[in-house]
Amino acid sequence: MTRHIALLAYPDCQLLDVSGPWQVFASANALSPEPLYRLTLVADAPGPVMTNGGLAVYASHTYAELPHRLPLDTLLIAGGSGVMALRQDPHVLALLRELASQVRRLGSICSGAFLLAAAGLLDGKRVTTHWRHADQLAEEYPALNVEPDALYIQSGDRYTSAGITAGIDLALSLVEADHGAALAGQVARELVMFLHRPGGQSQFSELLRYQQGAGPLRRLLDHLHADPGGAHSLESMAALMAVSPRHLTRLFKRHLATTPVTYLTQLRLEQARLALLDEHQTVSLERLAERWRLGGAEQLRRQFQRYYGVSPSVYRQRFGAAAKSTSTLASTLTPTLVPTPLEPSPCH
Repeated sequence: MTRHIALLAYPDCQLLDVSGPWQVFASANALSPEPLYRLTLVADAPGPVMTNGGLAVYASHTYAELPHRLPLDTLLIAGGSGVMALRQDPHVLALLRELASQVRRLGSICSGAFLLAAAGLLDGKRVTTHWRHADQLAEEYPALNVEPDALYIQSGDRYTSAGITAGIDLALSLVEADHGAALAGQVARELVMFLHRPGGQSQFSELLRYQQGAGPLRRLLDHLHADPGGAHSLESMAALMAVSPRHLTRLFKRHLATTPVTYLTQLRLEQARLALLDEHQTVSLERLAERWRLGGAEQLRRQFQRYYGVSPSVYRQRFGAAAKSTSTLASTLTPTLVPTPLEPSPCH
């Protein structure tokens, strides 16, 4: 059975919110003996739609045609700055309400959730959106249960995803639901990404915050990232910066809202996490703790559970298979740091 999927675009939508999910479904078609999905891009009028990145996408049909092009299996709303104006259009909102009862799945990427929320189609649902807009969504639509850290959420027949690339994660989950993990895994390998990406979107937003707020600490952070397993101590880090340990701690709290020891511990935990995904070897927790100066195996296990929400063994089991197809990508991932309270590891 070929499923008809429509993506709704508009002026100043986010390009990757359209092209990312579209490519997932197109890749599923290419990897199958026969087409699994029929894809349609719709807008207020047929023709080019200028995205907020300055590159146009081409809509083949209009919003108004959708009720007449059923059976429509899935409708996805792209995000982007233009959605704030679009949610004021009563004709679009009425159309979405009409379609909601006719499609099997209705979803949004990024800030596209604002359009569904304005139509009253997410009331009482668990939802997510781009981390930058989560508070606004929750404030303006109190009937929604907004979960700002999720990459994507299914709540009944409603689907929402976090910012930008999370639309790809959502689309992969839809392919998996439709045709199984084997095909979804093939698509993920084709796109050189995880089938199930670990962590929530906070790991990405917080990483950007660290990078943007590093200020005078950038030199030290570059030094730590280049050699996380080095014999770093509070004193040696302070010496590199030519300040006292007390002043270094003040700098970290002022610019990064954490401490030097916690930052280093999180950086080392990230290296241990990547090692768990190494397809070429199975390393014991004791060895990992020793290699990355994280105390003993039990201390590593407790910190890993607290930081990533699962034990190291469960993490390896859950994500190791996906990592085998993307090992070259995993080896280049930037450490993902979030200011979660951690037990300080021996800082040496």
